[in-house]
Amino acid sequence: MNWSIFEGLLSGVNKYSTAFGRIWLSLVFIFRVLVYLVTAERVWSDDHKDFDCNTLQPGCSNVCFDEFFPVSHVRLWALQLILVTCPSLLVVMHVAYREIQEKRHREAHGENSGRLYLNPGKKRGGLWWTYVCSLVFKASVDIAFLYVFHSLYPKYILPPVVKCHADPCPHIVDCFISKPSEKNIFTLFMVATAAICILLNLVELIYLVSKRCHECLAARKARAMYTGHHPHGTTSSCKQDDLLSGDLIFLGSDSHPPLLPDRPRDHVKKTIL
Repeated sequence: MNWSIFEGLLSGVNKYSTAFGRIWLSLVFIFRVLVYLVTAERVWSDDHKDFDCNTLQPGCSNVCFDEFFPVSHVRLWALQLILVTCPSLLVVMHVAYREIQEKRHREAHGENSGRLYLNPGKKRGGLWWTYVCSLVFKASVDIAFLYVFHSLYPKYILPPVVKCHADPCPHIVDCFISKPSEKNIFTLFMVATAAICILLNLVELIYLVSKRCHECLAARKARAMYTGHHPHGTTSSCKQDDLLSGDLIFLGSDSHPPLLPDRPRDHVKKTIL
């Protein structure tokens, strides 16, 4: 594995995340990914080889193992970690797309032309929705996998002995799981970290939505104050949409420039951050 590329991706995700997102990222890659790579694979490496049943009937042990372990813990965790981390990379790709658009605009119109984005990494407009959708997706994936684990292995616990009566076993046989206590410890650890990640995603989602609602209320209040000071001026519906959903908010003029100039403070009376 190329750790330099991996480090670059992590630094990009960390750069555009909130404080809750940085905590989530540290938790995922330290307490989930590293634990999975260093220890979990070794603990489950002998699960099939050391799964013994008290019968000599050919094929009975394989059938019983497949009945009790339809999907390996290691493979489920690998799929879970892949699905959980991919949305964060989509946020980085969205920011990179904005930066490319900004670069193309400057190449086409010159360095002294206006700017498309005040800050390409600022969570406004489409990037805000991308970030929020990534939080919802990550929390949903962790919840879905916790449900799957609980369905396959009740209470996330592996018993030391399981009873199996499936063809071609001649009768009910006892099968013994290798290192059940150690596997239970790692299973509960992974479940606990996934639950904490879900909580962090929900807290970050509530934070972003409440912050956006506060900004919308502030924009409405500012527009009402502007209307009160300019009773003859009217605000168009297009301008109202820009005030509530645009990347930039311009107050104090009936029309605002389509592109942000190099010195936005000269043209912007008030910007809702």
